[in-house]
Amino acid sequence: MTTQRHEADAMRRAIALSRRGPANGANPRVGCVILDAAGRVIAEGWHRGRGTAHAEVAALSALPDRSLALGSTAVVTLEPCNHTGATGPCSEALIDAGVGRVVYAVADPGVSSSGGAERLRTAGVDVEAGVLGDEAEENIRPWLTTMRRGTPFVTVKWASSLDGRAAAADGTSRWITGPCARADVHRRRSEAGAIVAGTGTVLADDPSLTARDSEGRELSEQPMPVIVGRRSVPRDSRVFAHPAGVIEYPSHDLPGLVQMLAERDVRHVFVEGGPTLASAFLAAGLADEVLVYIAPTVLGGPMTAITEIGVRTISEQARMRFDHVDRLGDDVLLVARPLTTRHLPITKEDD
Repeated sequence: MTTQRHEADAMRRAIALSRRGPANGANPRVGCVILDAAGRVIAEGWHRGRGTAHAEVAALSALPDRSLALGSTAVVTLEPCNHTGATGPCSEALIDAGVGRVVYAVADPGVSSSGGAERLRTAGVDVEAGVLGDEAEENIRPWLTTMRRGTPFVTVKWASSLDGRAAAADGTSRWITGPCARADVHRRRSEAGAIVAGTGTVLADDPSLTARDSEGRELSEQPMPVIVGRRSVPRDSRVFAHPAGVIEYPSHDLPGLVQMLAERDVRHVFVEGGPTLASAFLAAGLADEVLVYIAPTVLGGPMTAITEIGVRTISEQARMRFDHVDRLGDDVLLVARPLTTRHLPITKEDD
């Protein structure tokens, strides 16, 4: 039991370490903790982004003495990879270092990168899978979804009043929610690979579509803005100053948009483009997650947060399940996930 407790504690630490890595890159966030025979932490590491050392190698490199790896336990959030990409296989690095036991949370779904656990077992390393698997899976859900399905994880977000309005009758909407909710939105923006808005929203609101802190400063990680629609957007619009560049998508083919973003290695799409675009993603069955920020206010009027989505009768309702509910200052965030989606899988080799 003591060993299990040490390893579970180390896995929680590894998950926390993984969050230091970039959230919106092509690679997953991974953390690793190395324990000695007594269950003490002797080294830690995490993946800092594409082309850098993987978490296991980073942890091994952090050992004060390489000989300490002999017989140690490596606790890692994702199954050690078994392929050579920008870096070598982590399974081989652990074997070469003399690690005696490897504990991981989630199996690697990659076509070419998986198989590390079997390689380790073949070399005589004791391997245990699934420790805190649910927690670790949630931590990298967009990346795992993309690797398993071939298309990005799609989050659809809106803010509304208690009566489901996204704006007052005259169209004004700033601000329905308070600063805590808005800060949460910006954090989530920074963790996405792309932020999608319709031309109507861009023309009406002139948003920058950047991720910013409470002082208005741009965060270090920025989603790539994507403008959907056939209407022309003036070149002096604020979005064209975005540090990640801009993709203009002059079409309403949303499955095609999602596939195009998959081909650009986008793992997480954040849809924040007003009622028309949010409704279109819901109607197309492309939302994997819905974020609804609800403010304790009532607006009335016609400006509903969601418009027509093709539900003609109650039996056709788009059922979801609540994932969690958070209190953010005076506001509430509801996170729900549809019971079904209509994503078409794309066959794509991992890097």
